Amino acid sequence: MPEESDERTLDMMFEWLEPAPEGFKFEIVQGAIYMWPQWDSHWDIISGICEQLRTKYPRKRLKSDVRIDYPGRLNGFASDVTALKEGAFKDDKGRWRYQDVEFIAEVIYKNTAANDYGPKLEAYAAAEVPVYLIVNPYTAEWHLHTLPHGGKYRGNLTLDFGDEIDLTQTPVGIKLTTDDFPREAGATADPANPR
Repeated sequence: MPEESDERTLDMMFEWLEPAPEGFKFEIVQGAIYMWPQWDSHWDIISGICEQLRTKYPRKRLKSDVRIDYPGRLNGFASDVTALKEGAFKDDKGRWRYQDVEFIAEVIYKNTAANDYGPKLEAYAAAEVPVYLIVNPYTAEWHLHTLPHGGKYRGNLTLDFGDEIDLTQTPVGIKLTTDDFPREAGATADPANPR
């Protein structure tokens, strides 16, 4: 859980940045500010995931680009897709609590890929988010992380676009199709070398 002084600093950082320029998204990962443009294929994947999650989750329990503060120093993430458990509630600052998150999906952007595969993966595991899905339109792969324990995910699976994402053994309880996920031409978003 963030220390009170970190939380105040995180709030101040967000105040300096808001509102984001139209068509851009930003978040703070371990105290560093990241901002990037949104593009069509990114949104197509996000909306495709949200549409499928709507078979289980009411609209008000699905969030996109909404700030939630996670464990670690200065982690204010605006995840691409967040699904909240039933009975989720906001904290005294009016923000959703990470303890109520059941599912996160992040769609890779080449310049911030290292965050999704590194610090954000660690923060979601520390927060014990049951399901963390990374979708990479550059490699046409998805990476599923489940079974958080002791600050790490014990379940990891990587498959290709077109392969079904089976979440029936998780709190999500459904399967997601990936046939329609668009691929992004250009540089490979390799977590070791995100370019």
